[in-house]
Order: sequence, then structure tokens, then C-alpha cells
Amino acid sequence: MLLQQDIQQFVKSAIKEDVGRHDIFGILGLNHRIKGSVLAKEKGIFSGEVYAKTLLEFYGIQYVMHKLDGEYFEKNDILLQVEGCFSDVLIIERTLLNILQHSSGIATLTHSYVRALNNPRIKLLDTRKTRPLLREFEKYSVRNGGGINHRFGLDDCVMLKDTHRMGIVNLKQTIAQIRSKFWGIVIEVESENLEEFKESCFANADIVMCDNMSVSEIQECVEYRNSNYPHIQIEVSGGICLENLSDYSSLDIDAISIGSMIHHAQFVDLSMKIQK
Repeated sequence: MLLQQDIQQFVKSAIKEDVGRHDIFGILGLNHRIKGSVLAKEKGIFSGEVYAKTLLEFYGIQYVMHKLDGEYFEKNDILLQVEGCFSDVLIIERTLLNILQHSSGIATLTHSYVRALNNPRIKLLDTRKTRPLLREFEKYSVRNGGGINHRFGLDDCVMLKDTHRMGIVNLKQTIAQIRSKFWGIVIEVESENLEEFKESCFANADIVMCDNMSVSEIQECVEYRNSNYPHIQIEVSGGICLENLSDYSSLDIDAISIGSMIHHAQFVDLSMKIQK
């Protein structure tokens, strides 16, 4: 959940990074009012609206949003227009564009994955493979592209991965211990083959991840789950990309998690044009 105070802090930090001690150009005192427009140089899904508004309002710059979060835009579309003090508009220009380009890039790629999956019954999840200190921002961008957020951190869901399992002697006992201390916590266990999948089901996991399994191996896990533990959800992850995503769309699984929706996304090409 986005908190306004977090958005404000994010924006202030971004501006501080760019401006440094001061904007040297600002000493010229060019404070007359100007208008500007953010233009799309390619098509995509718009994202970054709430951050852009906070940034512009912080500098007292008036704006008109022509696109809102999650909306599609075409090349040459005007995404938003601004009006304010000349020096202030130039101060925020790069930060504004960075925010919109980064966020829209993630939203656009996520939307491509949603279309490629073409199965609303299967949840398309992101991961914790985010840039340091940008997790809230990048996961917000995923939502605007039609994806769903997986856990935000180690404190809102337990996922026992292969590295955890190396130190676990009794998986069922470990899960029972966690549940005895945290009522209602969701526990997911990563499995790399059918035997580990069966063990995870027997240990009473809520979700079992099929990690880096082939489609045929996943199907075996699905059949075992359906026959013995129909209440357990199956998440699939590892080696999934736009080119092979459709191979998984007919499986009776609950979710697919894909880190590349965030870490492979490229900036959408946008620019600001100032009107004389």
C-alpha cells in the first residue's frame, strides 16, 4: 500500500540526488512562467502518476494529466502538461522523466506478460528481485501493468527456499513451529522436483512453488496436488519468459512469478518539450 509520506520522501530524495547543493542555472533568476508537455516517443502503459503529481505539487507547478496509471498510450501522445516557474520546471524535468520512464517501462513489460499469459485465472506475480530502495515504486509499477505483487519482504510471508531447506532437518516440524508463533501466516515452500513437492505438501505448506521444473514435471505435481491436497496452491517460477509463457497457460496452477517483469524492463522513451 502506497503511503503519501513515503511518496513525498521518495520524491524529495530523488530531487536532492539531482540538484545537489543547488541548481547552477537557477542563479540567472529566470522566473517567468512557462508551459511544457511530456510526449511519448513510443507506445506503452502509463505509470508513475501519483509520484509525478507529488513532485509537481511540491514545486507548485500546475499540471493536467492526459493519461492516468494503467492507461495505454500511443507514440506522439501528450501524457501530461505543466505550467510553472521556468527554473522550477527545468529543475524537476529530469526527475519527472526518470520516474515516468522507469515506472512506465515496468508497467509496459508487465502488460506484455499479462497478454502473453492470456489466462486471468492464473495470477501473474512479481518477486523481491527489485533495485535497492525502489521496491515499493517498482511493485507499484507492476500493479499498473496488470500484475500482482508477491510478498514485499521477509515479514509478510514465509518462503522456504532451497537455501533454507539446506538447514532444515524436518520440514513438517519447522512449518509447525512457525505457525505456533505466527497465527495465520502464509507459508510457501520451494520445490525442485516431484519428491520435494510431495514432501512440501505433506508438511502442510499453504503454497508450493515448482521451481525450474519442466512443463511435464509441473503437470505431475498438479495431478498429485489435485488428488491428495486440493487446498494447496501451486506457484510456478524459473526460466519463464515472454517467448514460452503460453506453454504454462493451460496448466491447472494458481500463479506464475516472474522477476524479469521488473529487472528486465527498459525505460519507455519520453521527452519534455517547452513552449516558448
